Amino acid sequence: MIWLSESIEFPGYEFANEDGVIALGGDLSEKRLIHAYRRGIFPWFSEGEPIVWYCPHKRMVLFPDEVRVSKSMRKLIKQNRYLITENTAFKEVIYNCKNIDRKDGFGTWITDDMEEAYINLHKQGVAKSIEIWELIDDGVSTKKKLVGGLYGVEVGAIFCGESMFSKVSNASKLAFVFLAQHKNYKLIDCQVYNDHLATLGAKEISRNQFLEFLK
Repeated sequence: MIWLSESIEFPGYEFANEDGVIALGGDLSEKRLIHAYRRGIFPWFSEGEPIVWYCPHKRMVLFPDEVRVSKSMRKLIKQNRYLITENTAFKEVIYNCKNIDRKDGFGTWITDDMEEAYINLHKQGVAKSIEIWELIDDGVSTKKKLVGGLYGVEVGAIFCGESMFSKVSNASKLAFVFLAQHKNYKLIDCQVYNDHLATLGAKEISRNQFLEFLK
């Protein structure tokens, strides 16, 4: 396994192992992260571990026009029960993605360093978020409460999704469907296979196919 030096360059794709790990180490600087995403590489590791960089042999992606919207989701969208915003609460979204309890255990991989790194990318206009707000009328005024959302990195016409969360049923799905239907991306990168995203229309393509889209 190749360890990265101060250079932001990554080894060739042929060095990726069976799990898609292409390199270890380095840092989470804005320059390195942007360079990595432009090459189809992303970090994924746990607290206390070295940074692990992935470029999987198979890539889970969604072509926006193939998103599956269930009857219940279409009904929810028509009800206008939730307010949907973009890039208004990035810090809150990544915080919730990091700390919300998950049955599958995912979410713990967002370390403090990663949280800080993606907030910095957001300040540069590279990392984006979708927020789902529940509107609460207390009789005096209408307040809003963050109940779901997602965040990721924009690379040209591709959105590289990182994580999403829900505090109420279907909130993260609503954010995902909004991303697919309203943002004009050619492709949404979901990184690795996920049963939940498969039900929404995401599918696996080869790494070479994905890299062609990145070009």
